[in-house]
Amino acid sequence: MGNNSIQRPEDIDTLINGVERYNPENISILEEYLTKQIETNHYDLEANLAILKLYQFNPNLAKESVIIKILVKALTAIPAPDFNLCLYLLAEQAHLESIQKLTDLQQLLEQARYVKFWQSDLKPWTQVVPNFEDEIRLVIARVMTMSHQTILSSALAAQLGLTDDKDAFNKFCESQGWKTKDDDLIQIPINKDNEAKAVVIRENIKFEQFTKVIGYSNEM
Repeated sequence: MGNNSIQRPEDIDTLINGVERYNPENISILEEYLTKQIETNHYDLEANLAILKLYQFNPNLAKESVIIKILVKALTAIPAPDFNLCLYLLAEQAHLESIQKLTDLQQLLEQARYVKFWQSDLKPWTQVVPNFEDEIRLVIARVMTMSHQTILSSALAAQLGLTDDKDAFNKFCESQGWKTKDDDLIQIPINKDNEAKAVVIRENIKFEQFTKVIGYSNEM
């Protein structure tokens, strides 16, 4: 996960796992907890889904600003299905322009269209979750780590949205343990996902099938 897992406060854990889970009077407590997640760079999907569930039962209490925060945090958990789990509870608000725009960003990320993603207007989302861009770069880094052993530095910078900030790009690569090779290549350490594997193709033919083939060839 892109976000750090959180040690959930005991009162919140009791609230979302007990009989009080569907008490609308608890919405403000969970909303404050969401704000705390953003301030401390943590993430608690289950607690955020509890907010959306309460909104589902009490549409008059739903706040678009809170929904946006939850969805932006969920984007940083890709490829986990968190965003779709949130959308499932937002049928009443599906028409909102903000949700449609965030869904477009989700699709770009899941389709690995990262250059297009960075061309989008991200300011509305970084205003509500300040470290949003950093977290998305970690999402992309995980994909790069699984799919590449080397990649052109210019291509990687574009994928990370850091084409115009060489220092930030170099620092990010260093933080991931990626090394510069021959000036224009970035080398990603070998791991179980990006390691080349020999493919063994094995065909199992039953003896009865084999004798049928022999018999057919003798008739020709």
